[in-house]
Amino acid sequence: MSEMIQIDIHKAGGILIQDKKFLIVRSKGKDIFYAPGGKIEGNETPEVSLVRELKEELSIETKVTDLEFFGTYIHPVAGKENLTIEMDVYLVKNWVNEIKPDNEIEEILWIDSNPPDQLKIGSIFGGEVLPRLKQRNLIA
Repeated sequence: MSEMIQIDIHKAGGILIQDKKFLIVRSKGKDIFYAPGGKIEGNETPEVSLVRELKEELSIETKVTDLEFFGTYIHPVAGKENLTIEMDVYLVKNWVNEIKPDNEIEEILWIDSNPPDQLKIGSIFGGEVLPRLKQRNLIA
């Protein structure tokens, strides 16, 4: 009999790839990088939430039809291991406008499958998504 996992936070995350590199972002005042996206609000679907968050965080526009489901991941929250996050992750196949940090985003980085050791990346993207992107030859 399996134990039910308490989900404290439900988010949608986006994988943006350019020149075989993957985009990660860091919020103001934080030291952990993660993929763009955020909490699902109200009755939003994960896809609608991600479209909204990409516009708020990176000033880009995309459509639900530009998203390809990549997986759902459940992990302790980075830096708050007493909480559990469930994240629905999507490849963002197309977007409009230049990517620029906005709202709470302070920094963006494009990384390959071998990010510097000192770079702190959230557990879902560092431990789960990056290896799959490399395996699928989507990043260098």
